[in-house]
Amino acid sequence: MERTTTASPTDFLDRALVEEAAKKSGLLWVRPAGQSHARPLWHAWHDGAVVVVGDGSEQPLHGLAAVTSAAITLRSKDKWGRLVALTATVTRLDPGTPAWDGAVEELKGKRLNAPDTDTIGERWARECHVLRLAPVDAPLAPLPDDDLAAAPLPTAATTRRPVPAGLPKLLLKRRGR
Repeated sequence: MERTTTASPTDFLDRALVEEAAKKSGLLWVRPAGQSHARPLWHAWHDGAVVVVGDGSEQPLHGLAAVTSAAITLRSKDKWGRLVALTATVTRLDPGTPAWDGAVEELKGKRLNAPDTDTIGERWARECHVLRLAPVDAPLAPLPDDDLAAAPLPTAATTRRPVPAGLPKLLLKRRGR
């Protein structure tokens, strides 16, 4: 005898909430399994899952490509507050497959200021990971209690130096003319 399961209305509403939140907001927080901090990533929604591209010359994925599951927090587009949290399975998409091609087409439209818009897919195939984060069919996770903040990554960028002491005088002198 074959057993059939039917999705409850709550399951349907949860899936709809996740899909709508992922489509509306271009940013989510991802915490790979085994790590303590979530990191923000830009993403796209494609074929029932979140897709991200990273590493290489794109956004750092912080070990996401090496795990099989991750915790995701999606935000509200209008208020930017946490809207929904869930668990997702992480799958790396291989270049040249239909799943990879579809994900890349969706991600290309979301990638701002790309240096090589015509050949971006080829560059991603060479040096980046394209990952599919599919929501697990389970109740939504409770929203995190912490602030999801993480220490900034090390960088060679510097902040501006203090304003030279004589600059305010110079500026005020010019106004007087």
